Amino acid sequence: MSTSAEPVPATAAESLAIGGERRRRRPGRPRSEQALIGGALAGSEADLEQLFRRFWPRAYRIAFLIVHDHAAAEDIAQEAFLAAIRRLDRFDRRRRFEPWLATIVANRAIDWTRARASRREQTGDDASDIASPPDPPIGRYSQEVLAALASLSPEHRAVIVLRYLLEYSPGEIAKALDLPRGTVNSRLRRGLDALESRLKELDPR
Repeated sequence: MSTSAEPVPATAAESLAIGGERRRRRPGRPRSEQALIGGALAGSEADLEQLFRRFWPRAYRIAFLIVHDHAAAEDIAQEAFLAAIRRLDRFDRRRRFEPWLATIVANRAIDWTRARASRREQTGDDASDIASPPDPPIGRYSQEVLAALASLSPEHRAVIVLRYLLEYSPGEIAKALDLPRGTVNSRLRRGLDALESRLKELDPR
């Protein structure tokens, strides 16, 4: 569940926090997010490319942690970015771009996972809806954490990814996924309980 250099996390939430990315400000960043958005709206291909390079890796990671399929995650991240760019003129530039993009990614990833499950039901395919985690693990997530996350429903995966990878508050998740806050809290509790149980099965230490 962790490397020998790291302590074994006590809970599923701590396991996710180890792999999660902390939001860091990069000193000396040449152009602000607002400047890049303004340039993209004005037709600057260079600013559009910088936006893509800055935000696509995180978009891909969110998509993968929900769908557990590399090719699908790439398609979802790219399609979500393109959808965001098409709606950029309606984006409130007082907000941060990343959470807005993450919302589009998460919703598309959930839809994709539901559609895959529906297709399997219609074709009678009994194959599991869970893909094998990547080798090596994505980011700093261990194989155990990824396998446990893959065992959850897409709805539970989505709220856990948004809460512990992007550090959204439950209220922000409710707004992003258009859900009652009580539903978000319930999914977080059930998802973490299931995740912790699965982690103990994979690594009983």
